[in-house]
Amino acid sequence: MRNLEDYIEHTLLKQDATTEELKKLFEEAKKYNFRGCCINPGYVKLAKQELVGSGVKVVTVIGFPLGANKTEVKAFEASVAKADGADEIDMVLNVTAMKDKNYDYVREDIKAVKIACGTTPLKVILETDLLTSEEIKQACLISVEAGADFVKTSTGFVKNGVGAKVEDVKLMFETVNPHGLKVKASGGIRDRETALKMIEAGAYSLGTSSGLKIVEG
Repeated sequence: MRNLEDYIEHTLLKQDATTEELKKLFEEAKKYNFRGCCINPGYVKLAKQELVGSGVKVVTVIGFPLGANKTEVKAFEASVAKADGADEIDMVLNVTAMKDKNYDYVREDIKAVKIACGTTPLKVILETDLLTSEEIKQACLISVEAGADFVKTSTGFVKNGVGAKVEDVKLMFETVNPHGLKVKASGGIRDRETALKMIEAGAYSLGTSSGLKIVEG
């Protein structure tokens, strides 16, 4: 297993985050050499400036947190984020289309964003709290078909949602790993024990706002 720090995407997505808090996040990520920092797209340029030369990836979110933006809007948002310097892009699946079994729409939605991303890795946030196990598996397979690079559990914004669950991460890993995709576990990962369980289940990276607590034990 890699060092725990190598899995963590240090995350600050709250609506009222200040620039001072964001800069603190970047300094913490550099201090612990975290895998990345996940921030809202309006702050990608700032993150790129603050993290230059550190090796910490700049990760941002698209169609966040509902995933209900039109495909063209998501694709444009992704192209701007890429131009601003994002190293990885996490887009939210259109959950309504998934629940409606409108799989063609879901596939084309992801595909359009992947085209906008080019060689920049794309993660698809499934919002597992809102999906059945069968829907999670189907969403994973659609993500494979659409050319995504990762599937991700959650935004962390579902009211009363659990976020990442070990059984969901395991199902996602078993579904996408044979096709070369990776899994990002995100949502509700607040301690070392939970982080290790997610990694054991197959998570390649962990989105969490509790990175310091996890690595400091």
